[in-house]
Parts: sequence; C-alpha cells; structure tokens
Amino acid sequence: MDYVIETNALTKRFPAKLAVDHIDMHVRRGDIYGLIGKNGAGKTTAMKMILGILTPTDGSLSLFGGEPLTAARRRIGSLIEAPGIYKNCSAKENMKRVSILAGGDDAKIDELLRFVGLGDVGTRKAGTFSLGMKQRLGIAIALLGDPEILILDEPINGLDPAGIKEIRDMILSLNREKGVTFLISSHLLDELGKIATTYGIINNGKLIDEVSAEEIARQCTHGIRVVVSDPEKASEILSAHGHTSLSRKGNALLLGTDAGRSAEVNELLVTGGVSVSELTALNNDFEDYFIQRLGK
Repeated sequence: MDYVIETNALTKRFPAKLAVDHIDMHVRRGDIYGLIGKNGAGKTTAMKMILGILTPTDGSLSLFGGEPLTAARRRIGSLIEAPGIYKNCSAKENMKRVSILAGGDDAKIDELLRFVGLGDVGTRKAGTFSLGMKQRLGIAIALLGDPEILILDEPINGLDPAGIKEIRDMILSLNREKGVTFLISSHLLDELGKIATTYGIINNGKLIDEVSAEEIARQCTHGIRVVVSDPEKASEILSAHGHTSLSRKGNALLLGTDAGRSAEVNELLVTGGVSVSELTALNNDFEDYFIQRLGK
C-alpha cells in the first residue's frame, strides 16, 4: 500500500493530559483523509507531530514510505489553527515573504492567488480580509513549493456557507487536478462527508477506527433487512411487487424499500408462504454512524 503518512503508536503526553494515545494512522497517496473528532480529541496535536512542530513522547512516524523526515516535510504544506499572515501587508506581499523560504517567483504567486480567488484584491491589506479570504490566503501560502500533501486543521471552521463551499471546491480541485493528498481535521461531519475518501475517527486521543467513505455509505443504509425461510422465493415475491433486493447474505435480504413499508413487505411474504423470522427498518445516516462510533 502506498502510504504517504503512516504512524505507529504515535503518542503525545503533556504534564496534565495524554493528548494523543498510541495512534496508528494510514494516509494513502491521493486520499482526502478526514480526521474527525470533538474539540480537544487530539486532532491538532497529531497533525503538529506529523509536521514536526511537536516532538512525540512515544511511537514512530513515516512519511513517503520512509524518507528522512526533514526532507519529507519539505514536500508538505500546512495550515494549522489560524493562518499566520501579516495584517498590514497585501496578499501578494504575504506570499512574497514566505516564498523566500518555500520558493515561488511573482508569476507563481500570481497564479496561486488567482487559483484561491484572491487575484483581484490588489494592494488591500490582509487585515481587512474576511475570515474566508484569510483562510484562502493561508492555503495559497501553504501551496508555495508545490507540496504533495496539504495538512489543514479545521479549514472551514467559522466560515459562512459560501466560504465553506469555496474551500471545499478548492480542495476537490487540488485533489483531482493536481493529485494533492489531504489530511484534514474537522468536527463538521456533513461538510467533511462531501469530500473525504477516508476517515480517521479520534476520541480522547485514541484513533478508534479508519474507514473508507464507501464502507460508511454501505453502513449508512436506508431500507429494510428481512430474514426469511426461503430467500429465493422471497426475492421473487417482493420483486413482483416492486421491492428491489439490494443484496443477500445467507437468509437475510437487504431491500431498497422505504422503512415505512415494512408491514407491506411482511404481509406479502407471509401471504406468499414465506416465514419471516426477523424484519428490521434501517434508517442509519452519516451523523448517526459517527455518533455511535464516538460512544455518545
């Protein structure tokens, strides 16, 4: 597996708190990896250890398959907590200050500012920017040096719906068009659910689970699960009445039928001579899944 970020029992202990507790994280090349957890769960601390801002108490970290960390971190761009910008400078001046270290001439700076939607702000001071504009400038700065990975800590926190969409579209564009891998922390499930390909669920410093978006989609099913004596006959009866069987496992059928029609399904089967031993209405949604995993 081509992991660009891999941790093994990565741990950070502060005097008063175990912030990150032996986490094993796996971010594949091309992923949009959503690190989901409540405020204080350990998301930012984990990101800071990956970036070298904090030193782990225990465990290990591998970047790009084992490349030396100092060199590997030059291939990563980041925006942790609030963007560090000079309020009395323009967007371009902010970019120039960082480009001395990260690389990038005026043409590249202008290209990145246009890409994030700040190509027309001219000499306006960054201190007058909206929160969304500041976030976009922070991402533009993080993109200096053409990073292969972007690590973004709560990039849409506090933004209005229009600002959230702008950041979301930008992330998708970078991922799909330029192949940038993302590690994004958030506690906003609905928004992260629109872009993430893989999720890491973190709670009280522990990484509870890593799961693909496809697996969550399978588990967050709306329909009816019915366990019957004769699944083949049951499928024929139900299909004849417009109830599609999505899958079969043993004697259990998963129907793409609205849960409100459970009584109708039961009556059709019993009348048709098929015994029903179990019938369950499924109404799991994305938020329910994470709430259950976080133990709320």
